[in-house]
Amino acid sequence: MVGEAMKGALERAGIAAELMPEDNADPALIARQEWLLVCCSSHGEGDVPDHLLPLLAAFGEQRPDLSHLRYGAVGLGDRTYYETYCHGARQIDELLQSHGAQRVGERLQIDASTQPFPDEVALAWLGQWLETATAVQAGPP
Repeated sequence: MVGEAMKGALERAGIAAELMPEDNADPALIARQEWLLVCCSSHGEGDVPDHLLPLLAAFGEQRPDLSHLRYGAVGLGDRTYYETYCHGARQIDELLQSHGAQRVGERLQIDASTQPFPDEVALAWLGQWLETATAVQAGPP
């Protein structure tokens, strides 16, 4: 839901966007991108969703160079699980960075236990993130 809302907002802003299949286990698809927005929930003990496990394993095997990739990260979790809150998004964030990708802006962490409409929180963050991304893309004056 959050990914779809952000995709719609990007398209309304004139930015081409596509949703990648959740069960895609091909790091090469991510490696072909210049920009990426990641939305990841956490479950269990702060784990990434099961459908992302093949992707994590494929990253470990293929070790793609993502030094050209810039990205933003959105985590969904439940703050009552303090030690593992949004840990799934943290894992993806760390994975991308370990392959050379550069996060733009701060990672958004949405508390599902207090935010009945996480897409609204994400859209507010997205506006700020786009400003930061635009500045990064333009580079120093």
